[in-house]
Amino acid sequence: MSWDELDWPALDRLRARFLAGPGSEPYWRSRSDLASYDLTFGERIGWKWDQVLRELRGRGWSPRGRAVLDWGCGSGVAGRRLLRAWGAEAFGPLRVWDHSPLAIDFAAASALRDFPGLDVRPATAAFLAGDEPIGILLLSHVLNELAPAAWAELGRLIARADAVLWVEPGTRDVSRRLGAERERWRERFSLVAPCTIAGACPMFAAGQDRHWCHFFAPPPAEIFADSRWVRFGQRAGIDLRSLPYCFLALDRTAAADPAGTSRVIGRVEHFKPYARLLSCGPEGLAELQVPRRGAPALYKELERQRGPLVYRWRRDGNQVIAGEMPRNP
Repeated sequence: MSWDELDWPALDRLRARFLAGPGSEPYWRSRSDLASYDLTFGERIGWKWDQVLRELRGRGWSPRGRAVLDWGCGSGVAGRRLLRAWGAEAFGPLRVWDHSPLAIDFAAASALRDFPGLDVRPATAAFLAGDEPIGILLLSHVLNELAPAAWAELGRLIARADAVLWVEPGTRDVSRRLGAERERWRERFSLVAPCTIAGACPMFAAGQDRHWCHFFAPPPAEIFADSRWVRFGQRAGIDLRSLPYCFLALDRTAAADPAGTSRVIGRVEHFKPYARLLSCGPEGLAELQVPRRGAPALYKELERQRGPLVYRWRRDGNQVIAGEMPRNP
């Protein structure tokens, strides 16, 4: 599909349906719905996946030839982004599943279009209900869509998985729900990312209700000069500059976290005399300041850096004296 063929009324309906949450109305009505979504909303989700997968590569994580299940696949963005990041040859078969047969067909056809010869197949009811191990379970923007009855099925799939890669919108409600899943599964998996600690999530400590674990993916710079994206952003009521997301990467194999590191949550706020940030690490959550005069290089780095902000801090109370980014955060 091209931009000239976009079904704008369908995009309006899909946006309203997503914001309304779980319901009985079918999400997808036609292949055109899926193609229009894939080019626009789906592409924005793809940029979030790109950022997450770059971080996983930086942390030394790899798929190691495992088969993939893209559950709740929609147009299949997550599966295609994963295959693109490492190459289709790095994986076993790709299974796709969605409540909508239209989505299953579209996701499978799109994967074959991008990766000719790929072993891609619909996930059968027998596979979903069985006990065959799952290599990598992909979950993308499903929390707002899950009806209560689907939670039990999802839990059984996670229990069968060797690894789980889960990306969601960066809203407070969704992030804290994903954090609850982290707590549910952290004894059975290694926490690959975004966490730098393996213990209880500091977001759920007493007095931390106003915080949530979220980050921002950088959209491609060229879209801001593209009239098609500008029009889409205006019609959808979306700030193209802002791609908030939260995510969770779990793996049953041991993951070596950088010792003593902390992760910056959300955005760093820059003021003339200092930068202010929320840090999550071994000492829990801390609101820190980086003085512009006292740590000028770090102040500028925090403003320019577009990757994950993982640091070893040297602090004097809530003042950061210095910060070192591990070589492989």
